[in-house]
Amino acid sequence: MNLVAGIKRTLREKLGRPDPRLLTVKTAWRLTPNMIRVVFSGPELEDFPEGREGGNCKLLLPDPNETREVFAKRLADGSSLTKRTYTVRSFDAATGELAIDFVAHGDEGPASRWASRAKPGDFLGFAGPSGPKITHFEADYYIIAADPSAIPVAAATLEAMPRDAKGTAIFEVTSLEDKQTLDAPEGIDIHWLVQPDPRVPSTAQEDFIRALDWPDGRVQTCIAGESGVIRSLRSFLHNEKQLPREDVYISGYWKIGLVEDEHQQMKRKEG
Repeated sequence: MNLVAGIKRTLREKLGRPDPRLLTVKTAWRLTPNMIRVVFSGPELEDFPEGREGGNCKLLLPDPNETREVFAKRLADGSSLTKRTYTVRSFDAATGELAIDFVAHGDEGPASRWASRAKPGDFLGFAGPSGPKITHFEADYYIIAADPSAIPVAAATLEAMPRDAKGTAIFEVTSLEDKQTLDAPEGIDIHWLVQPDPRVPSTAQEDFIRALDWPDGRVQTCIAGESGVIRSLRSFLHNEKQLPREDVYISGYWKIGLVEDEHQQMKRKEG
């Protein structure tokens, strides 16, 4: 173990954070043409916390052709590994199965490349998860909006809502074939917008939200996606609609033209 890895491990121990888990793929398939679902299982998930759907996690990716033994040693040592942020889509305590959805964009990124080839027996590291993004549902009306990167958090939020909830959900996807069947309350109107090239800035979600017949009463949001879209929507919600910050979950998950490390650095600079 090198000096940096040792410092990382010491910090984890002092903060009470668990060591990363080494997860094993049970199955993987194309949920839609542009979304891959990977399900993990195994004894490493026996103490996995329940109720974390929608929480974020860090996936630690093995190098191409790396053996499980070599990767497990690097994971245990706290060595520097390729890391990406994802969302817990579901966890079934009865079966011990954890599902994570990956946007499929070929070999453009290490996580997509890994997921596109995932098969039973494959492995990666897992750190987390955090708690869910929405922990209380007390609004008269809900606004949910997501691009493909944020469909897992939006879907988990819809599933957790009271069954009598009312609101609007807007999903921007690459094609109509990417529509998913979601377990949402009957009072949530779901709309699917098509943006065939996610690398081109889009105002479709913001235009839709601005055009809403704004409801009376308390409004809560769960909105996530490309940072440029999020920045403009955040200004609209806070400055124009003056929603209380405690009722607004809105987060940039990625930025056109940046890889995750660059995007995270940008977010830290912005505060």
